[in-house]
Amino acid sequence: MKNILYILLIFAQTFWAQSDFETGNSFYAKENYKEAIQSYENIINSGKQSADVYFNLGNCYYKLHQVAPAVYNYEKALLLNPNDSEIKTNLEFARKMTIDDIKVIPKVGFHKIVADFTSTYHYDTWAWIAVGLAFLFFVFFLGYYFSGTTTKKRIFFSGMFFVLLAIIFSVFSGIFERDRMLNERPAIVFAESTSLKSEPKISASETVLLHEGTKVYVLESIANWKKVQLTDETTGWLQSDSIKEIKN
Repeated sequence: MKNILYILLIFAQTFWAQSDFETGNSFYAKENYKEAIQSYENIINSGKQSADVYFNLGNCYYKLHQVAPAVYNYEKALLLNPNDSEIKTNLEFARKMTIDDIKVIPKVGFHKIVADFTSTYHYDTWAWIAVGLAFLFFVFFLGYYFSGTTTKKRIFFSGMFFVLLAIIFSVFSGIFERDRMLNERPAIVFAESTSLKSEPKISASETVLLHEGTKVYVLESIANWKKVQLTDETTGWLQSDSIKEIKN
């Protein structure tokens, strides 16, 4: 009985989430962006998340010229679907509305090469790739086991070898990407303007004045302060309520 109720609950949540999504799309088409935002937020508040919902939210906030929420939601969408070119394009448009012009110092070296490759897919996707390859490995094994000639056995054995290497590669890519995502804490400045301090206290000297929509990376937290790094590798302290972490 409990299982039936659970299934019905999941079905109801999915139905209402889809209903809110369609309602939000209808409001957006009519340029009722605030109402559309409410519909999309209802989906997120119900525990349902998807790149499409965050992308549409970003579009609404962009239309309303609300920089920080637009950038934030596009970043959330990109986190769930890192290969979507439309999300990347709209994110760049939103970033152009920000005031701060902070240089991006490109990372170099082997770690950067690996990160660029593994970030092609979410770590869950890497896991599914490994599962698919494992199935292919089993197919090659059956072919090897039931082959009647030496030549066919060699072909299937070679296939097993290369597929096994691909499985190991996929697993390590997924592990690397998961560790990278867990350790990296990007955030968006939501305060209209906020001072990057040299120390975690109000009286500390100001390093940089930041404005809404700027992306930072959280390094550590102390009380109501967070130490962050900018894309130009400048570090300092911001009050916790001035930023919103993307992965929360």
